Amino acid sequence: MNYIPRSLEAVVKEVTKEYPVVLVTGPRQVGKTTMLQKLMEGTERSYVSLDDLNERAMAKNDPELFLQLHQPPVLIDEVQYAPELFTYIKIYVDKYHDPGAFWLTGSQVFKLMQGMQESLAGRVAVLSMTSLSQAEVYGQNMEPFQVALQELSVRKEQRKPTDAKGIFERIFRGSMPAIVSGAYSNSQIFYNSYLSTYIERDVRELSETIDSLKFLRFITAVAARSSQMLNVAEIAQDADINQVQAKAWLGILETLGIIFYLHPYSNNLLKRLVKTPKLYFYDTGLVCYLTKWSNAETLECGAMNGAILENYVVSEIAKTYLNCGKEPFMYYYRDKDAKEIDIVIEHDGVLNPIEIKKTSNPGTELTKVFALLDRASVLRDKGAVICMKPEFGAIDRDNYIVPVWMI
Repeated sequence: MNYIPRSLEAVVKEVTKEYPVVLVTGPRQVGKTTMLQKLMEGTERSYVSLDDLNERAMAKNDPELFLQLHQPPVLIDEVQYAPELFTYIKIYVDKYHDPGAFWLTGSQVFKLMQGMQESLAGRVAVLSMTSLSQAEVYGQNMEPFQVALQELSVRKEQRKPTDAKGIFERIFRGSMPAIVSGAYSNSQIFYNSYLSTYIERDVRELSETIDSLKFLRFITAVAARSSQMLNVAEIAQDADINQVQAKAWLGILETLGIIFYLHPYSNNLLKRLVKTPKLYFYDTGLVCYLTKWSNAETLECGAMNGAILENYVVSEIAKTYLNCGKEPFMYYYRDKDAKEIDIVIEHDGVLNPIEIKKTSNPGTELTKVFALLDRASVLRDKGAVICMKPEFGAIDRDNYIVPVWMI
């Protein structure tokens, strides 16, 4: 399998010089271990995986001995299996203060990882790795997506143009390294194995009482509602489980980095707003597999094409931030009159509204909704319509037309 360079590599090198612990979190099979093993080539850093049950048992039952056998600098893979290690890592760090002593990976979101925050607060640099971004797939530079003329002009020169057919082929193929690199040619077989081998096993680690068939129905029901406002009752009904169980399983999918939410933007001046988040998957290939699309052509013509396109755009924008070691301050806007803005990016005291449309000929009617943000206490800056138009352009002085391939 050909190694695909990751944008996060530069961030790992930078924080390794400053922090004693570097933690890279993200779903299984997105390339966390592969990237770190590539970076440690030619160094003295050793490697140990807690997927090995013997190593895991020692880490849990005698963490002090484990760290004596695996002395820093060390890469400890799947550290979430032994939270008992965190206290002993803290003791080592406080004693020696060695930058880059520990590289850790975890298949759980850091803020939901038990024991880590309390033990290693202030001592750990936390980086989130997702499946491959559009830029990484085509070997292009990665910068956080910004709605500004200069940044967009530079981005246009660094991205690989394609048409609507090409975009839906990217969406259908997904962004898992094993597929993109060509290690596996059949995405359907890969995702079938991915669900049964990795996701289901990790779900069992977090919730012992789980019915495999019900969980498959559940995650399929979730995928069918990608890019929609979260409706736990409908998901529970489709999966034949109760709402308490559905909420718990949604929490597990979020913990494993499979799904994420856009929360509604609000402040004190915007009163008439909904409070329900919208749900997205990081990998659209998994969504396509779960919702049973057989190829990119039928997906492009199908009933879910708009929702999956929106999921792709939102996840790609989020990746441009996460892959640079930054947190994306992304929201959506919807009031009680059902007027909605797909994405609101907040930065430096301003808001950038973004609409996502499958059209190749966007007009001024798509940007009228942006005026809803004028009641906010922060400045509304330039807006954008991300769509299937092949070239970068503008609707007017304040709103740009951004092709999907430019993200």
